[in-house]
Amino acid sequence: MKAEHKPPYIFNSVAELNQALGLPKPLHPLIALNDYKNITADTTELSKGMITNLYKISYKKHFSGKIKYGQQYYDFDEGGLCFISPNQIVSNIEPALDYEGFSLMFHPDFIRNYPLGKSIKNYGFFSYTASEALHPSEKEKETIIRIFKSIQEELELPIDQYSQDVIVSQIELLLNYSNRYYNRQFITRKAVNHDLLSQLEDLLENYFDSEKSLLSGLPSVQQIADDLNVSPRYLSDMLRVLTGQNAQQHIHNKLIEKAKDILSSTNLTIAEIAYQLGFEHPQSFNKLFKRKTNVSPLEFRQSFHGN
Repeated sequence: MKAEHKPPYIFNSVAELNQALGLPKPLHPLIALNDYKNITADTTELSKGMITNLYKISYKKHFSGKIKYGQQYYDFDEGGLCFISPNQIVSNIEPALDYEGFSLMFHPDFIRNYPLGKSIKNYGFFSYTASEALHPSEKEKETIIRIFKSIQEELELPIDQYSQDVIVSQIELLLNYSNRYYNRQFITRKAVNHDLLSQLEDLLENYFDSEKSLLSGLPSVQQIADDLNVSPRYLSDMLRVLTGQNAQQHIHNKLIEKAKDILSSTNLTIAEIAYQLGFEHPQSFNKLFKRKTNVSPLEFRQSFHGN
């Protein structure tokens, strides 16, 4: 008999989630900072899949277990910092046996009337998969834990007219440090990221060399990211640090280089080249080529042959 597929558990408030985890009622209705060691409930069923209407920033230390975030898997043996935006499904594939850390959860309403309410969308790591978690250095961990403790201390004080201002500023500070640390990670994890860059180069080379572009059209960032098993935002951020270009620019530059090769080595018409590269309309190819090179495809071909 086929196993029954259970829908994920859905939590719309901090209080609901705290109750399900066997944690005390939150000190503030829209935000909570929980220590994992205080969880008392049996979370076996929850670990099979849950969705919250909350932002969640989790710091796990010495975590043993496997997590599924979207369609990606991640082994947290190294520990790390993971960012989850509202309405993302998260599940544990292998139960965690022993770990420590903190989980900061806050409802979008908590920051809605602050600039962070809009700018939080600019922190791309909320769109990363769990396999792209942040691995802070020892010194960076100290900073992260210090901010968590500052938030907790503020939550434990009596609520006044400044409480929310102070906590929101601490959240923003944590996010800005995380931006800095991710940028560092792109550089220090060069071996991993350069391997990903090599895979990207091979993927685009094969795409334009085969008939795939002719049959499927131009490759999208989402399509390429899926083939590389990373999120589109992570791919663009990683490329921006390593090459100075985002994923879309990288795809376009690879396409232009391929177009130059074809223009200089074949007698195909401009329209035939455009269709071969995946363009639906030759005019679009002409426009992109000229924008990238300052000359039209025909002018490039003529100058190359010295005509």
